[in-house]
Amino acid sequence: MPQDVRFDVTDSLLPTQPSARLQAGNALARLLVTHINGCTEQYRDGQNAAQQRLDALRSPHSSTTLHVEGALQLAPRAFLPPDEEGYARLGRLDSSLRVIEAAFPQVSTDIEVCRLTSMMLEGAWRSRALTPPHEDEQTTVCPCPLCRRLPTPPERTVADYRWRQSAGRPLTVKTWPYRRELDSVLTGGWSVVRQMNDLERDLGYRHRFEDDILLFHEYKRVIDTIDTTQLTQLIEGRLAESFSTNSARALVCGLYAAHKRSVDEYWLQQHHAGSVTLPQTNPLGQSTYSALQMMDCLFWHVSPDTELWQEEHLASLLLCRVVDDMTDVRVDALTGEISNFWLADLPTHTKALYAACAIALIKYGCMPEAHSSMWNTWLMTSTVVWMGLTGRHALWFDGITQGLPPAQECPLCDLQPNACTGILTHGTTLTIAPRPSAPALSTRTAELSARCRAQHPETWPLFDAELHAFEALHGPWHGNTDSTWEILRRTYIAAVEASRAAPSTARARQVQQDSGAVGSEFFYALYDPRTGREDTALLAYMFGCAHPHFLWNATGYRPSDLAGDWLDG
Repeated sequence: MPQDVRFDVTDSLLPTQPSARLQAGNALARLLVTHINGCTEQYRDGQNAAQQRLDALRSPHSSTTLHVEGALQLAPRAFLPPDEEGYARLGRLDSSLRVIEAAFPQVSTDIEVCRLTSMMLEGAWRSRALTPPHEDEQTTVCPCPLCRRLPTPPERTVADYRWRQSAGRPLTVKTWPYRRELDSVLTGGWSVVRQMNDLERDLGYRHRFEDDILLFHEYKRVIDTIDTTQLTQLIEGRLAESFSTNSARALVCGLYAAHKRSVDEYWLQQHHAGSVTLPQTNPLGQSTYSALQMMDCLFWHVSPDTELWQEEHLASLLLCRVVDDMTDVRVDALTGEISNFWLADLPTHTKALYAACAIALIKYGCMPEAHSSMWNTWLMTSTVVWMGLTGRHALWFDGITQGLPPAQECPLCDLQPNACTGILTHGTTLTIAPRPSAPALSTRTAELSARCRAQHPETWPLFDAELHAFEALHGPWHGNTDSTWEILRRTYIAAVEASRAAPSTARARQVQQDSGAVGSEFFYALYDPRTGREDTALLAYMFGCAHPHFLWNATGYRPSDLAGDWLDG
């Protein structure tokens, strides 16, 4: 990892440096911008080839464009300095980071990002507690095609989210029974991505669970096992004998996760004690949110050092976080989580743009041209599929609304695939234009259509149209017909049929729970080296892009009382 930029952030942990404290966000943004590498020529060639292929399937058309500003080019918001407890936490963190940095200078940039992010997090929490939230800059109704389609969210309570526990239902059949720290749905997503990415070039990540990031990232369940006082012993012992960059990176990331948890719990305890009143919103702007999430993005998803700072890689990581937040927004509002994009102090229009970027990237990930040049390019598509097949996603639960919106001239259907590579740096432009459709279905996709026509004739016209749209993006599909049909029958098709019926929370919950059950039964299909990627591409399209856009329906939330609990978000 490049080491050409350094900030003396350690000194800014001291109370005598108020100006440095307030500039943690600026320093972090500069550090990230300095390290980010521009989009590779090979990746641009893939994008151009994909666009030419799509253009050949449709006649000339008019289009609408929407520009998304580069997040790190915007001025980060300055937060209040930490309180006395915050300085104490930062001091303890810095002591542990110094131990790692002395043993492993290779990860000094990772350590710098951890220090800066933790400082910004401390300031954001204190600013949230002591300053009133900013007014939404968008005071009038936005006429853009995205904002006009924002959904009205259902009411939810904490009890509605008990399925989110990592160690609980609905993924009842565990994929890795021989390792306790992998015995849950949370680590399943990371492992699936590594299996898919490593099919051609095995970087040693596929089965190496002993020393890398997964060991430290079972959220609260595994963070409970992190004993930071034993870092010296770990470093001087096993890790020093068998060093990998990811080993040291995992320690840094584990420290950050533990620090973040301690900050969260400290302020929630202050809220419950009546010392402060926390609003559900958070003071993060577009730049501070993106910079804060980079700590998660860079280290939670294993990638080769040569690709770690590639612009196209970082864009997919950030938008994966946005998709996560679309799912978790009501839970995070209830439990006090600060780093949720949808609770951030941003105009509604900006949030809608980011949701559209996530959908455009899912569409792009369905195209074969998206997967030729970088190791981690399956991250977004596999994330959406994993969430849909573990019951953790709002696709079938919060996303089911009464009635199907019209598909004709739908801006979300017509949103063009986009890699969104400039979302952190120079910005990106979304295009809305009539989507292409394959003139005929390939053999296996036609079989899926035929089964739907025979078993669900009312849903068949919509399902068939979406298969044609998918094959325009993907080309002929060569997946596992039996397992994919069973999954789609109990997820996407079941959700479409539920949305046609009278509103029913119980029916929505039934579909949501069964999506986890069918995931338990057919999760293995995603590991098949012959058809797993094909299945993932189609499922990602149906879960994230297909009309009636259940994913988009998860963009809103209805405020409820802030009350932290055991949820592991």
